[in-house]
Amino acid sequence: MTEQTVAQQQTAQQQTAPQPTPAALADAPVLAHVVRGGFVESAHRASLVATAADGSPLLSLGGVDDPVFPRSSNKPLQALAMVRHGLVLEPELLALACSSHSGEDFHLEGVRRILTGAGLTEADLQNTPDFPYDAQEQDRWRREGREKSSLAQNCSGKHAAMLATCVVNGWDTATYRDPAHPLQQAMEQTLAELAGEPVAAMAVDGCGAPVMAVSLTGLARAFGRLASTEEGTHERTIADAIRRHPAYLGGTRRDVTALIEGTPGLIAKDGAEAVYAVGLADGRGIALKVADGTQRARPVILAAAMRRLGIESEAFGTLESAPVLGHGEPVGAVVAVGL
Repeated sequence: MTEQTVAQQQTAQQQTAPQPTPAALADAPVLAHVVRGGFVESAHRASLVATAADGSPLLSLGGVDDPVFPRSSNKPLQALAMVRHGLVLEPELLALACSSHSGEDFHLEGVRRILTGAGLTEADLQNTPDFPYDAQEQDRWRREGREKSSLAQNCSGKHAAMLATCVVNGWDTATYRDPAHPLQQAMEQTLAELAGEPVAAMAVDGCGAPVMAVSLTGLARAFGRLASTEEGTHERTIADAIRRHPAYLGGTRRDVTALIEGTPGLIAKDGAEAVYAVGLADGRGIALKVADGTQRARPVILAAAMRRLGIESEAFGTLESAPVLGHGEPVGAVVAVGL
């Protein structure tokens, strides 16, 4: 057995060894029921926090001060680091840099524009090849016999922007995913600054880039700060891009797009494993994580939290639309509880 094989086995054992359940999961209260025919069939636990403009908690449910991986909810903060280091993009392309896009044609064309502007091509992308995130787009790709690609994968906007930032700074583009790369170090510093706490852990995200852990409180605080800065700041540049081009952040059939479009001054970003982060123009922030990682309860819980905080939105109908089906017909719903 080679030394490399032994090292790989040791790493695998470390990754699969039993670990203590984080407080954000272990201490999470039930915040959603799955109701079928008037009977509670399942329950979803979640931790949720809302912060004031000064970063203090307004609402706290569950383990909100222990770290979680925000996954793609970190992307606007990562984009802020890129803009701080010289990245200049048109607003819709900057929203795309913050995105987990649906893989619609305008998303893919936008990624190509970012790459072309930096003198790069699709071959420079290192994110994991995949089909488009949107179900309709994925069905179309499969019918057309198209294969998975890095361009279609939902993180290609972020990866294209990371590459473009490397070009601006003369950084190596071949190693941009390395945690020791100047780009990733800049992102870590920016996340820690806005969250008001150090990054607690780092791992590899689904797309192949580093993912960095902060608490839900830190994530809410960061989004509140990002959404409330004055004109002329890099933070405002990111927030305005998201507000003006939410379809580039998500897609034409996404709840995060409807949320931003339907709530004046709000910015938001959804993340894998059922994370949601929101920032409001008055400096308040909201962050939540569903403990079991199931996405179906995520928008329902967020809508309930927004209502409790007195936030008005035309998107509530979209967020709260979570029917439970029987024989193809609605026979119940996912509903928020405990808020």
